[in-house]
Amino acid sequence: MQASLYRMVLPTHTCPFGEKALELLHSSGYEVEDNQLKTREETETFKSQHGVSTTPLIFIEGQPIGGYDELRKFLMNRSRGN
Repeated sequence: MQASLYRMVLPTHTCPFGEKALELLHSSGYEVEDNQLKTREETETFKSQHGVSTTPLIFIEGQPIGGYDELRKFLMNRSRGN
């Protein structure tokens, strides 16, 4: 199973929800493409392009899932067979 994660990793700040999402994806058996947004400008451009106000943004098998909270819900529903 393939996941793409876009998360903010700045020299002075790493998004904690991006770290949690990465750990959750790995522990759920996903192969993760970890795309690190390394500047504020890069982060703001990414958010604008994707119409989101925060990072991380997760895609599973090419489908947008959302952020960390949405990922948790997605995985919970998946484990229940929904």
